[in-house]
Amino acid sequence: MVTIRNANIFDLDAVTDIEAECFPKAEAATRELFLSRLKTFPESFFIAEENDKPIGFINGCVSNSFIIYDEMFEDTSYHNPYGSFQTIFGLDVIPEKRRQGTAGMLIEHMKADSKTKHRAGLTLTCKEHLIHYYEKFGFRNIGVSGSKHGGAVWYDMVLNL
Repeated sequence: MVTIRNANIFDLDAVTDIEAECFPKAEAATRELFLSRLKTFPESFFIAEENDKPIGFINGCVSNSFIIYDEMFEDTSYHNPYGSFQTIFGLDVIPEKRRQGTAGMLIEHMKADSKTKHRAGLTLTCKEHLIHYYEKFGFRNIGVSGSKHGGAVWYDMVLNL
């Protein structure tokens, strides 16, 4: 059974390893960046576990912007705990546990948490082939993002709560 909980500093190695499995090096967050995120916004950093083993996670700062800018990925000072929008910087599930509903559970958990905190919505960027996936959860594609993160083409997705 998969459970979801808030991440903590003891998850640093696990999230760093999972990220390296899920994203190309140019796009993957570093251990140092995860350390900063875990210290700055642990309240919006969730781990999915199966048999007490991390199998995925979702994380992002809170902002008043409904668009994610590249600087936000690298600089945790953009986190505003009283902001209107919950960002999603990363949704990672280890390859052998994909297509089993874990990513969806993490998204739904982040949505529910955001509603509880009275956020206006959630925002993320994704590659074109994932637009349809996020639309299933209520996200709306608002076009090509200005993000140049990792040299990829990204799309801005927004979910109003």
